[in-house]
Amino acid sequence: MKRYQLCAIGNALVDMEFKVGESFLAACAIEKGIMTLVTEQRQDELVAALEGHPGKWACGGSAANTVIAAAQFGADCFYSCKLAADETGDFYLRDLHAAGVASNADNGRGAGKTGKCLVMVTPDAERTMNTFLGISEGFSLAELEPQVIAASEYLYIEGYLVTSPSGRAAAIEAKRLAEAAGVKTALTFSDPAMVQFFRDGLAEMIGTGVDILFCNEAEALAWTGCEDLEEALDALQPIARSFAITRGAQGAVLFDGETIHKVAPHTVSAVDSNGAGDMFAGAFLFSLSRGDCFPDAGRLASLSSAKVVESFGPRLLKEAHAEILAEVFNDQSTAVNVS
Repeated sequence: MKRYQLCAIGNALVDMEFKVGESFLAACAIEKGIMTLVTEQRQDELVAALEGHPGKWACGGSAANTVIAAAQFGADCFYSCKLAADETGDFYLRDLHAAGVASNADNGRGAGKTGKCLVMVTPDAERTMNTFLGISEGFSLAELEPQVIAASEYLYIEGYLVTSPSGRAAAIEAKRLAEAAGVKTALTFSDPAMVQFFRDGLAEMIGTGVDILFCNEAEALAWTGCEDLEEALDALQPIARSFAITRGAQGAVLFDGETIHKVAPHTVSAVDSNGAGDMFAGAFLFSLSRGDCFPDAGRLASLSSAKVVESFGPRLLKEAHAEILAEVFNDQSTAVNVS
């Protein structure tokens, strides 16, 4: 048995999440619904403008949210990232440890500033992100832990790493190390903007293909150039031996290498969509790592991501994970249609 069920690599960002109105985005000329890289000065100006708005801080970054979800369900997890030796980095590492995740940052942090992501959530539950990468922009081969990768069942790669040349190179090398050690590889496209503006870099990271691809419907269509999801299902198979496509209120579609499975959605009162895709991936990989089939993993991931959408913030309280496990696997009536 492997030491870790999941090793993830990605940007370490302290999430600063605020509830805002549509008027705030318009007044600040912020493009809604995507992640935009900004300077620290620009981010500080926006945070100052948000004084008085309801806010919440947590250690984050897409892959961090995923690995924390898996850990909270009970998996042994490791996160490779780049943190600075500053107060923000101190907060990040404490929060990561509290979630039960080990990290290369335990062995030292560099000079500079820890990255931060300003997450703005509008009343329709859509999340918009303005990110200052800080020291994360320099994530590189130096942050990889080859022995940890080899000792893991899955390596999970965050698509956002494609924006940095050193991050992209590290992702490519991490995948090579995983494949050489017989470790399954998983990658998330992370955001439609990554597919739109960094397609060639993502293609380099994917290489000859990954074992599992995570994406949403918009990303799947953008990558394949298809107008119809059914066509996209075929077009994704050359780059992914299996995949999970989230569809929001329409549930999800899975491909396990042989069969397409449709996962029914859960009716929710949406509050905040931030972290929903990350939670889906974390719950899904946890479930697979303990031997569950794709439909069962999809059921767990679907309910978990629905619960995240119902609350403010990208993660759930630790005790909520045990409740979700009990609900999914003790109640076989949870709807999953398989075709």
